[in-house]
Amino acid sequence: MGSTQDRLQSAALRLFAQRGATQLTISELADAAGVARGTVYNNVASLGSLFADVARRLAEEMHARVVASYADKDDPAVRVANGIRFFVRRAHEEPHWGRFINRFAFSDPALQALWNGPPMEEVMNGAARGRFELRPDQVQSVIALIAGTVLAAMFLVLEGHRTWRDAGADAAELVLRALGLRREEARALSMAELPPLRAVGAR
Repeated sequence: MGSTQDRLQSAALRLFAQRGATQLTISELADAAGVARGTVYNNVASLGSLFADVARRLAEEMHARVVASYADKDDPAVRVANGIRFFVRRAHEEPHWGRFINRFAFSDPALQALWNGPPMEEVMNGAARGRFELRPDQVQSVIALIAGTVLAAMFLVLEGHRTWRDAGADAAELVLRALGLRREEARALSMAELPPLRAVGAR
C-alpha cells in the first residue's frame, strides 16, 4: 500500500473513531490526511467502502502482528495472555486505534474477525491439549468473554482509569483463571515481560 493510501487510512481511522462511521466528508478526510481533495477521489472508491477497508485492514494487520510476536511461544496460555496484553498496550500507545476498536468491535463484521482468528485457534488448541478446561460447546462463549474483557481493559486505559500494564495483566489473569489455570500460574503468566508487538505488514 502506497504512502498516500496509508495517510488516508490513518486519517480515516482517527476520524471514524471520533465521529462514527457515517460522519465524514471528502474535505474533512483531505484536511486530516494533509492532501488535496483530488487525491482523495483518486485513492478512495467511496466513503462508504472506506470504513470497511479500514476495519478489514486493521483486523488483518493486528492478526499478523500478534501471531508474529508470539510465534516462538508454544504454550496456548502464554499466547492468550500475551495476545490480550498486546491489544491493551497498543490502545495505550495508539489511542485512536483503541477507540476505533472500542467503538466498532461488536458491530462491524470485519472487526468481529479480530476474535475469530488467532484467539479462537489458541483456545481450541489449549482445550485439545488439556491446557484449558472447557467443553467444546463453550468455545464461542469463551471468545465472547475474551473480547469483552479486552475491550473493557482497553476502555479503562483510554479513559485514564488504569495503566495498560495493570489493566492488561488483570484481564489476562482473569481470562486464564476462567480457562482453568491456577491463580498463581495465571498471575505469573499475566505479569511476565511482554515482548514488542512486531511491525509486520498486513496479511
